[in-house]
Amino acid sequence: MASVDFERIDKIYPGGTQAVFDFSLTIADGEALALVGPSGCGKSTLLRLLAGLETATRGELRIEGMVVNELPPQQRNVAMVFQDYALYPHLTVRRNLEFPLKMRNLTRAEIERQVNWAVELLSLGGLLDRLPKQLSGGQRQRVAMGRALVRQPAVFLMDEPLSNLDARLRVQIRAELGELLERLHATTIYVTHDQAEAMTLGNRVAVVNQGRLQQVAPPRELYEHPANVFVASFIGNPPMNLLPARLIADNADRLQLRLGEQHTPLLQPVATLEAWQDQRDTLLIAGIRPEHLALTDGETGLQVIVRDVEYLGHETLLHGRIAGLDSAELLLTARLPGLRTLHRGEMVRLKPVATEWHGFDASGLALTRH
Repeated sequence: MASVDFERIDKIYPGGTQAVFDFSLTIADGEALALVGPSGCGKSTLLRLLAGLETATRGELRIEGMVVNELPPQQRNVAMVFQDYALYPHLTVRRNLEFPLKMRNLTRAEIERQVNWAVELLSLGGLLDRLPKQLSGGQRQRVAMGRALVRQPAVFLMDEPLSNLDARLRVQIRAELGELLERLHATTIYVTHDQAEAMTLGNRVAVVNQGRLQQVAPPRELYEHPANVFVASFIGNPPMNLLPARLIADNADRLQLRLGEQHTPLLQPVATLEAWQDQRDTLLIAGIRPEHLALTDGETGLQVIVRDVEYLGHETLLHGRIAGLDSAELLLTARLPGLRTLHRGEMVRLKPVATEWHGFDASGLALTRH
C-alpha cells in the first residue's frame, strides 16, 4: 500500500467552472479516509483526479511520494469501485474477477491464486459461474469490490459504492466492508454523501463543500468539535441546532446566552471560556445537538412552541420555534427518548445541557479550535 498526497490542487473545467479550490490533504499508508459532502461538492472529482481520469489544473498529486500528475491511469496502480458496479454483463463472476489480471499478462497460476484469495475474502464461492444479471445488488457489489481487490493496487478508490442498494442491504454491506478494510489495512479513499457511511468506515473523515476542504478529523472529533458552521450543520442526524445569540452575564457575573427574549446558562471548561468571553455583547451563533435538549416540567428551560413531532418508536423528534425569537422559520430540534405525546402549537420547555453549547463567530468559525 502507499501514502497519498493532494498538494494545493485546483480543478477548473473548460468554460471556467472551478470544481476544486486549493485542496491539500495527506492520507497515510494503510489509512481509510472518507470524503463526505453534499452532491456536487467535488468529492468524485478528487477521486477522478487521483485515478488519472481528470487532469489537475494546478498542484501536485503524489502516490507513495511519487508525482503522478503526468502518468496515465494504468500506471498509477490504483483501483476504483464505482457506484454502478461496472461489471461486464456477458462474463461470469469468475471471468469478471480474472479480467484485470489477464490484462496485466500474469501467469495462469498467479491469476488463480489472486482470484481464489478474493473469492475467499468476499465469500463469493457459490457465485463464480453466474452472470451479473443473476446476482442480487449486494452480490454484484461484492464482485465489483473483488475485481478491484485482485489487482492488489497501492490505493483503493471507492465512489459511493453502496448508494444503489436498499437501506437494509446498505447497512449489511457497510458492516462487511468495514471489516474488510480493517483486515486488509489498505489505503482507501471512500467517497460518500452519507455521513453514516463516512463515520463508520473512515479512520478520518474529510468534509468538503463547494470544492474546499472544511475539516479533516477522526469521526468522534468531527462530531464533538466541528470547525465551522457548515461542518456542524452537515455532521449529525438530525443536525446541530444553530441559533443567533448574544453572550451576556447575569447579576452574579455568570455567563448566559440570550436567544431572542430568553436566557439560558452557559457553562464551559475553563480552557475554552476565554474564546467565548471575547464574543461578549456581540452577535454570535450558538449551536447545540438535539440530544442535549431535554423536556422539563420546571420553571427553567427555553420556552418552545411545538411545530411538528416525529414518532420513531425508540425516540421522538420534536421540532419547535423558540418563543420570542424573531424568525418563524428558525426551528429547534430535540431528540427525546421513547414516545412522547406532544401536540402542534403546544408550549413546552426544553432544558439545554449547559456544558454542551458550541460557539461560532459571525464568520461561521468555531470559537474554540481543536
